[in-house]
Amino acid sequence: MSLKEPLIHFWLPSEIWPSSFPESAEKFMSRKGYDSWIVQTYLRLKESGFNCEKVSRIPEEGIVVTYREFLPYEYRPNPQQLLICVKADKNPHPYAQIHITHNYSESKRPNLQIYCVNPEEYYLLWGPRYYIPHWPQPGLIPRNLERGNRIQNVAYYGISFNLAPELKTPEWRDFLHSLGLNWIVEQRRNYWHNYDDIDVVVAARDFTNQSGYPWKPASKLFNSWRAGVPAVLGAESAFQSIRKNELDFLEIRSYEDAKQSLLRLRDEPGLYGNMRENSFERASEVSIDRVVKQWTTFLLDTAVPMYEDWKSKSSLERRLYFLGRASAQKASRLQRYILKRTESRKFA
Repeated sequence: MSLKEPLIHFWLPSEIWPSSFPESAEKFMSRKGYDSWIVQTYLRLKESGFNCEKVSRIPEEGIVVTYREFLPYEYRPNPQQLLICVKADKNPHPYAQIHITHNYSESKRPNLQIYCVNPEEYYLLWGPRYYIPHWPQPGLIPRNLERGNRIQNVAYYGISFNLAPELKTPEWRDFLHSLGLNWIVEQRRNYWHNYDDIDVVVAARDFTNQSGYPWKPASKLFNSWRAGVPAVLGAESAFQSIRKNELDFLEIRSYEDAKQSLLRLRDEPGLYGNMRENSFERASEVSIDRVVKQWTTFLLDTAVPMYEDWKSKSSLERRLYFLGRASAQKASRLQRYILKRTESRKFA
């Protein structure tokens, strides 16, 4: 479908847009999640020739793509607006007509209560939810091919808060040293794109949580594939839902699993090299061009028809839509209150 006018808007408050706007997406280093989802998406689509515009005020008409953090909780779309809320790892918005999720499992499974950061608001995910992968790390530097199948540097990219306590101990570091390996915890955001001399990526939030972190993306896995670096990852739904075989990543559910995975990579003939070759194949599925295609297909084939349908609804139909969302919210909170009261009485 060809849009004659800039119908699709990417909205952020004026003070949030970069003061010095980047020349290209590849040169833009993200500051926060909204940069990855709104600024980078706008830049990638614009560079591909897609007809869209960035705005610093919510337009009164058109399709509005925005980040959950900045969308006022009680904001309701008018008869000429379609709100596409990029949920990311936040709670969904009560009245947005569409949500974008970055975890495939979150968009598919029917039991939605566990898929909200705040379980009281699980009802908000009733309705259209679409999975679009997180953008690859801008400016990613892949592993140097001259390193071959050498295993020396094992790294975690991210803030230490999101690393399992067992992997922050002297015992873990000493274990790696006993194998002749270096343990690198890279917390500096402006270094998260550089995999030049990294041989294995390890990432696990903890070994006790059973939720699978359905609100988190598979970014660490995507970046590992694009970098050509085998990954050892925790049992998270984002990774599991897109896994095709063991070569995609080695899953760890305990501290002992983490140790055994490193031993396997060291001792099993061919495993490391096979995982590297597999990463090159899987990387094509999350390439920038592929994600651009997913965004454009979603916007033109799904969002535009939904926008036209929303505009065609009667005022009564729209009132019923908002009433349904508000009623579900009240019912959900009442249910949660009753559950809490019931649980408290069990221990009284």
